[in-house]
Amino acid sequence: MATVTKENIGLLHEKLTLKLEKTDYLPAFEKTLKEYGKKANIPGFRKGMVPSGLIKKMYGPSLFTDEVLKSVDRELIAYLQNDKLDIFAQPLPLEADFSQLDVHNPLDYTFHFEIGVKPDFQLPDLGKAAITRYVVTVTDEMIESEITRLQNRYGNMKDEEEVNNEEQVLNVLFTETDADGNEAEGALKKDNSLLVKYFADSIRKNWMGKKTGDSQVVQLKTAFDEKEREWIISDLGLKDDATADEKYFKIEITKIGLLEKRELNGEFYEQLYPNQNVVTEGEFRSKIKDEIQAYWNGQANNQIQDQVFHLLVDHTKIDFPEGFLKNWVKTQGESPKTDEEVEAEFPKFLSQLKWTLISDKIVQENGIQVSPDEIRAFAKQQLFSYMGGANLSDDQPWLTDYIEKMMKDRKYVEDSYNRIQTQKIFEWAASKVNPSDIAIDAESFTKMVEEHQHHHH
Repeated sequence: MATVTKENIGLLHEKLTLKLEKTDYLPAFEKTLKEYGKKANIPGFRKGMVPSGLIKKMYGPSLFTDEVLKSVDRELIAYLQNDKLDIFAQPLPLEADFSQLDVHNPLDYTFHFEIGVKPDFQLPDLGKAAITRYVVTVTDEMIESEITRLQNRYGNMKDEEEVNNEEQVLNVLFTETDADGNEAEGALKKDNSLLVKYFADSIRKNWMGKKTGDSQVVQLKTAFDEKEREWIISDLGLKDDATADEKYFKIEITKIGLLEKRELNGEFYEQLYPNQNVVTEGEFRSKIKDEIQAYWNGQANNQIQDQVFHLLVDHTKIDFPEGFLKNWVKTQGESPKTDEEVEAEFPKFLSQLKWTLISDKIVQENGIQVSPDEIRAFAKQQLFSYMGGANLSDDQPWLTDYIEKMMKDRKYVEDSYNRIQTQKIFEWAASKVNPSDIAIDAESFTKMVEEHQHHHH
């Protein structure tokens, strides 16, 4: 009868010794061998009449090894279940030598494994945590900026004869040249569209009075200020070219246009907010303000979630069986990792593992579940988003069919499940904290978030 003994070899790190007797695996091996004999198709022998010695010679070694290992797995699983050991991953073999397995000389065998035991730990008291909710103040300037953006987005483009103001839109062709404007063989060419005001002052002046077909040769570092230059270089596909600033291009006008802003009237309001009874400019501005406020409130909630995440990760003390985990990381993948590779990967791996344990604990202790209907609702929300927020009726047959098709995609369902579960974890955590409100302007809030992200990358 098989026996398993446990020996501590480190923090939450145990060595299991499994002693397997012949009687644990030999009957199953002999039964499997007989079954193979009944089914084997070997030229020169009728089915079921193949000599047992030949079957053993042909299939015995592999079947013998399989049955021994099946017995090992069965005994290990039974031991772990009976001892109620909650472990990381699967037991890792120690000093595994399968050459000892000889079908012609069955013996009692001893196998050694290492396991990493999951730790017990306590979450911090979220109710006592110092959490800040940043309340962004919506200014008149923000409202005006958004209204202008919408007026431009839904405006009409009017063709113009010549360049005469900075707000005009130029459709242009970029052609790479030398400093004298001579086009090189295989020169880079790219169509683009940009406002006259995007050019640096000196270049912008030269466009005035120009018409379709006119051009000028420019060097990128003098033609555009830094922000616009970065955008142009990226669009030209030169982002990874260290010499991009120094390059010369002939820029030829292919079309001149002027964007006419949409008027603020009932037709425009109805287009933006159908069936929402937005009639006057005052109601329109109020709607815009509410949307801007909702956006920044959402950003503030994201920031609360970020604070909660770091609170849970930074203030939850969890011991890990690092020896076992490093050995586990080492063996994962197509080929074993070096000690140096393991050490380089381990901090990130441990951080991710810590969050997994924390989130699993929150899910289990608070009965957080995700139902199929919630995944369907999530899929519908995503579909509506993909379609630009179009007003789609919930009861359209094609919509139901499409969502059911998405529900049969295992990867999509798993990804959606994890996203919904994570959101529920943060909603639960956010409900436990008592944030203090602090007023802040949008620029300062954005700068703060960017600095935080930079710090953590």
